[in-house]
Amino acid sequence: MKWTKKRLNNLFFLLGVAAIVVMLLTFDVSFIELWHHLCTAGYWLVPIIGVWIFVYAINAFAWSSIIKSNVCQGTHVSFWRIYKLTITGYALNYATPVGGLGGEPYRIMELSKDIDQERATSSVILYAMMHFFAHFWFWFSSIFIYLALVLIGDMPITPAIGITLSIIVVFCLVAFYLFSKGYRHGLVVNAIKWIGKIPGLRGWSSRFLERHSEKLHNIDNQIAALHTQDKRAFYSSLFLEYLSRIVQSTEVLFMLLLFGIDNGGGFSGLSLTFLHSILIVAFTTLFANLIGFLPMQLGVQEGGFVLSIAALGLSAALGIFVSIICRVREIFWIVVGILLMKIDS
Repeated sequence: MKWTKKRLNNLFFLLGVAAIVVMLLTFDVSFIELWHHLCTAGYWLVPIIGVWIFVYAINAFAWSSIIKSNVCQGTHVSFWRIYKLTITGYALNYATPVGGLGGEPYRIMELSKDIDQERATSSVILYAMMHFFAHFWFWFSSIFIYLALVLIGDMPITPAIGITLSIIVVFCLVAFYLFSKGYRHGLVVNAIKWIGKIPGLRGWSSRFLERHSEKLHNIDNQIAALHTQDKRAFYSSLFLEYLSRIVQSTEVLFMLLLFGIDNGGGFSGLSLTFLHSILIVAFTTLFANLIGFLPMQLGVQEGGFVLSIAALGLSAALGIFVSIICRVREIFWIVVGILLMKIDS
């Protein structure tokens, strides 16, 4: 078994290295243009890249609260190990297609070295659910941030914008309902049954459910138990995941300040600029997740930044700059995450 896990670790490592090479070769700007943008960023690259030390730390605390919850019987895993698996998991998610599913199997495989596989699987699934659940709360609350800015005359409102915001609200409300069902009843067994409806996979689905029925139902029971048995862990994890989105927005704030965009400066000006940064991240992540089957959402994230920044009345050139610097930051942390795979903890 140890040899199998070692081989799988090497496979994930090679997958990550290959993805990095592909990303560098398909970078949608010339080296001269990239260098120009990096020089423009200058020392601001340090806080832009460095803020993700805190983002990933908050993510790790959110996952840790689930691992230590009553559902996982208060299991202890060192924070450094959870932090490492958090960074590596997101690195694989960024680097792999199909909505970024590469990190979860890796996290389960590695965490099962510390706790039994059922609890490792349920904690990873619960954290992934919480990660997406917080996304929807972030998008949902951003609607009200936008409306608040409309009331003070900072943002425009048109019939088209109103319809778009309404669609996003409905989209989030439907997601809240589906997540509530998943948290009440679990979702693994139903997900396997749903996969069985895909042509050619019905036989595999039936055999898999029959062979692992007890384990899958135990995982579902653990998923359903988090909200009912340990509300403190549930809401603290949700709050931390939501907070990580807010902290993430500071990287866009740094880039806006780099270009002298501070809405007059002072506390009120910086606060307004930060709210704009939140809206930019919210719109861009929504756009990227709706079309999340491409590695690193190639082209999608860039378009999202350009559109969201243009919607705030800023130049498209700024949108391109933000998207390129964010792409550089992603590649940096993907490299860090892949390298961490070869460091024991």
